[in-house]
Formats: sequence, structure tokens, C-alpha cells
Amino acid sequence: MIQPFDQLQKLGQEQFDAAIKVAGTLSRGAQTLAADSAELARKTFEHGSTAVEQLLGVRTLDKAMEIHVDFVRKSYDGLVSHSAKVGEFYSTLATEAFKPYEKLVSKAVSA
Repeated sequence: MIQPFDQLQKLGQEQFDAAIKVAGTLSRGAQTLAADSAELARKTFEHGSTAVEQLLGVRTLDKAMEIHVDFVRKSYDGLVSHSAKVGEFYSTLATEAFKPYEKLVSKAVSA
């Protein structure tokens, strides 16, 4: 009668340990994403400020259009690059976050 209780207690402890590991992984991921987002915001602000400064010194419409087109192109390239980076980050985070559960699932399937 004691053995099934011990097995149940061990299973509960393993699930708790896995949940703690997942929470730690997700917490580190959130910190990384927040830092990356702050860096993107800083770079975006600097890029926009530079473009505005350049536009304020322009004397011809052609030069203003050139600056504007360059600003839009660089902004778009940055967005695409950052989106790909975030997508890869989330994929890696999901893989890492559920690794602790892989052992539990393989134990349950083999049992």
C-alpha cells in the first residue's frame, strides 16, 4: 500500500521540478526579450532622430526624398531582421522550455 503512494509522491515531485525549470526558462526568455526590445526602441529612436536632423538641413526636394526613401528602406530592413530574430528566439525558447517535460512524457509512454 505504501509503494503506490511513494510512486505518486515521486511523480508529483518530478512534475514540480519540471515546472520550476520551465518557469526559470520562461523568466530568462522574458528578460532577454525585454532587453532586446529596449535596444530596438533605442536604435529606432536614434535612426528617426538622425533622419529628422537630416531633413531639417535639406534645401531641395530631391534630397529630402532621398533621405526619406533611405529612412524607410532602413526601417523596413530593420523590422524584417528583428521579426526573424524574434521568431527564431520564440522557437528556441519553446524548445528549451518544454525539455523538462520530455522526460516525463517518455516515462509515461514507456510505462
